[in-house]
Amino acid sequence: MASASSTYQRRYDVFLSFRGEDTRNNFTAHLYEALCQKGINTFIDDHKLERGQVISPELFTAIENSLFSVVVLSQNYASSRWCLDELVKIVDCMKSRGQRVLPIFYNVDPSDVKKQRGIFGEALAKHDQESLENKGRMQSWKDALTQVANLSGWDSRNKNEPLLIKEIVTTILNKLLSLSVGDIENMVGLDVRIQEVEMRLCLESSDILMLGIWGMGGIGKTTLAKAVYNKIRSQFEMCSFFENIGEDLAKKGLIRLQQKFLSQLLEESNLNMNGLTSIKERLCSKKVLVVLDNVNDPLILKSLVGNQDWFGRGSRIIVTTRDKRLLASHGVFNIYEARRFSNKEAFEFLTHYSLKHELSIDDYMELSREVLGYAQGLPLALEVLGSFLFSMTREEWRNHLNKLKCTPNLKIQEVLEISYDGLGYKEKNIFLDIACFFKRENKDYVIEILDGCGFFSLSGIRALLDKSLITIGSNMLMMHDLIQEMGREIVRRLSLEEPGERNLLWFHEDIYDALKRNTASEKIEGIFLNLSHLEETLDFTAQAFSRMSKLRLLKVYNSEDTWRNFKDTSNKEKCRVNFSKDFKLCYDCLRCLYLHGYSFKSLPSDFNPKNLVELSMPYSHIQQLWKGIKVLEKLKFIDLSHSKYLIETPDFSGVTNLRWLVLEGCVPLRKVHSSLGDLKNLSSLNLKNCKMLKSLPSSTCDLKSLEILILSGCSKFEEFPENFGSLEMLKELNADEIALTVLPSSFSFLRNLKVLSFSGCKGPPSTFWVLPRRISNPIGPILQLCQAYAL
Repeated sequence: MASASSTYQRRYDVFLSFRGEDTRNNFTAHLYEALCQKGINTFIDDHKLERGQVISPELFTAIENSLFSVVVLSQNYASSRWCLDELVKIVDCMKSRGQRVLPIFYNVDPSDVKKQRGIFGEALAKHDQESLENKGRMQSWKDALTQVANLSGWDSRNKNEPLLIKEIVTTILNKLLSLSVGDIENMVGLDVRIQEVEMRLCLESSDILMLGIWGMGGIGKTTLAKAVYNKIRSQFEMCSFFENIGEDLAKKGLIRLQQKFLSQLLEESNLNMNGLTSIKERLCSKKVLVVLDNVNDPLILKSLVGNQDWFGRGSRIIVTTRDKRLLASHGVFNIYEARRFSNKEAFEFLTHYSLKHELSIDDYMELSREVLGYAQGLPLALEVLGSFLFSMTREEWRNHLNKLKCTPNLKIQEVLEISYDGLGYKEKNIFLDIACFFKRENKDYVIEILDGCGFFSLSGIRALLDKSLITIGSNMLMMHDLIQEMGREIVRRLSLEEPGERNLLWFHEDIYDALKRNTASEKIEGIFLNLSHLEETLDFTAQAFSRMSKLRLLKVYNSEDTWRNFKDTSNKEKCRVNFSKDFKLCYDCLRCLYLHGYSFKSLPSDFNPKNLVELSMPYSHIQQLWKGIKVLEKLKFIDLSHSKYLIETPDFSGVTNLRWLVLEGCVPLRKVHSSLGDLKNLSSLNLKNCKMLKSLPSSTCDLKSLEILILSGCSKFEEFPENFGSLEMLKELNADEIALTVLPSSFSFLRNLKVLSFSGCKGPPSTFWVLPRRISNPIGPILQLCQAYAL
């Protein structure tokens, strides 16, 4: 992010505009000295402009490169056309650059300045008579005087001059101190973001408008809001930037919060409030600009900016928050989503830090790549790491980056964890499960698993989205790596020394340690073990799992990522887990059981996990999954892919809520149990490369919810059931390289079919491949094309 001043190089804090003959040797000289004594870098023009001279470009540049312009409007100010030209330039910078303008009405009536009457009117009239050139500039002079006179400033009449100067200097100093370093230097990428926010603010409209700036912690919401505030504040009668307002509410309470809010807007430090007051009564006629930063409680919005009619026409309210729901609850739907740095912006941001230290080009490029990869465009992380890594030796920063892979930076962790702290109990469970186990997983699959855990995951995932803790892309749950690391660190902190005392385990060394030493406790709820990370075989014994009475999720898999695709499985890595003969689990809480390479011929006879949602055993030695009927009413997924000893499927009549069945690569499978038709909710059936399978039971036609059927590679598959056309919901049929010779006549009733493939079918073409012409169905031409392709 950048500040409003990022479009130019700041050289001065204050530019002093004054009429030399009036105040050069008295008031302005004393003011200049007082500003300099406070370390305020102030520009003052020490040279008198003689009649006939023009204002130098250097003077205009000084105005442009100042944060503040202090205009001393004295009696003869308007008699100088050079002062008036200077004032026009100042007003232009106020509008275009967000420069702050502070008028001092030195022994003049502000209304005379505003309305150009009295001595100011006389001066302008004289200019008007002197030359045609002045006539062309007259309106811009008048407009500038009016606009500056409308700004909040100081009237010197009846004031003690030393005290007035002290007040002016104190005000300017406080305003400068309120600007963070990030607003002044080392900022990139802000200009376009400011423009985007300004477009949403519709500043030309006289309507009252509220805007939310929403995004994850550390992404630069406050920086952006402050830059916009600084740029446009001059267009409003009253302004307030209320930073970290959530903390103020927690520490001071609602009454003090309102008091501070009104004090800032009214610029009165001695307000005395004994109870809640009506902000509407104080501000309903005022055009205000309010920024409420880091709002975390709806009460803040309700109490400070309750309704739009609380403020005057043209007012703008900007709210920064991590919680999108909070904005919606207050009727704020005009939302700007703060975004991360692009790679180019992040690289430019880091360049600032490298310039302060002598690094070889090779070291600079290597360190930058490492930091960019870690931060992934998050400004907070780039700032924190860039501020100290570039001052280290190569050995030091390499060591520190290795440390970050195990232990996150404390400052980054604290900022990101604020969003987690604002979640409800079940929402926290959902977040930690995703952070530890389900990042990059299919959203629908995760919802099924977590709903089975009683987490009400649909609303919970919505909450995580609204708090910018997750995103969804291509129906996959995504999460910034630093957000994921924050969640995992929360779990690690449950027991830093003993992994078996944590509730979730995903790191292979921690799992190995807990199971090898039999230290896994009853606190463990989930274990996800990536076999590709194991260097030696790990024993799964009954003793190791004996105390895990709360185990919900057990996954032993063999892939670098856990993304699930029930249409295709192809992982062929060897299993590095040895399932002991006495291996047994506590089934009461089990929702997900995924055991790659399960080495037994069948499940235990007492296998009866009533709450199980997923049962996956790819590359297993299963011959018969279970005997008889198992009543598992909550089971939604079965995956036995590449189980090379499976000959027949089990009886499905007790798992009637099954939705996905994957039997891909079960080469010896010869028979699918006739109870398949009992699976009224089955939507996907994958039988790819079941090379011994010749047919499906007639009950297949009862699968009223089936949408995807994969038979490709079933080289002995010869016929579909006669009533195959009853699969009215079927959308996709892949049957490449099967031995089909005849299509059932009912095939033409598959009216929802969108994808159909018979590529490389081995059977001879048949006249039955061409549908009767009396059937008006788009599938007819498709099948005719398939016949031609097969020929």
